[in-house]
Amino acid sequence: MTRDVISLTLPDVSAFARALKSELGAAAPPHQSVLNTIARAGGYRNFQHLKATQAGAALIQAAEGRAVSRALSRFDETGRLTAWPTKRKVRQHGLWALWAQLPPRHVFSEREISDLFDTMTTFRDAAQIRRSLIEDGLLERNRDGSRYIRLEVRPDETALALIRAVMRRRQATAEGPDRRSAPLDL
Repeated sequence: MTRDVISLTLPDVSAFARALKSELGAAAPPHQSVLNTIARAGGYRNFQHLKATQAGAALIQAAEGRAVSRALSRFDETGRLTAWPTKRKVRQHGLWALWAQLPPRHVFSEREISDLFDTMTTFRDAAQIRRSLIEDGLLERNRDGSRYIRLEVRPDETALALIRAVMRRRQATAEGPDRRSAPLDL
């Protein structure tokens, strides 16, 4: 039987090691030992050897785990935004999660986009969401406000992590309780 080759790219090996260590629990070795083990599994002598080979590699911006968890706490288990975040950074990340659910290149009327936002939130303030998305350059409307369209912008790694988490919740809800543990392809 042939084996599928699965590639794994880690934006931050140290964060991966911390997550792995927390999964292993009390029996986990120290952080540096976990880093060395990961490096050896990748074919390097130790973590320092791995680090030395990455000197010329382009830096990848890692997701800010704390920012993701703060923003994700504003979403319920079904992936709906439950309250308007007062902190600007949390609000911006939450807006990215709503933006990602808008179909690209689709022109909405004000009523259509408001109804769509009402399905994504529990607090029903579509006007505030529309204004904020426009201010952040994620949504465009014509002068009289009768047409809205999602702007195609590349989210940062933190926003992408939040989008994936919210989409997992929405997908789990759509699939029902029988399939919540099914693997996701996001």
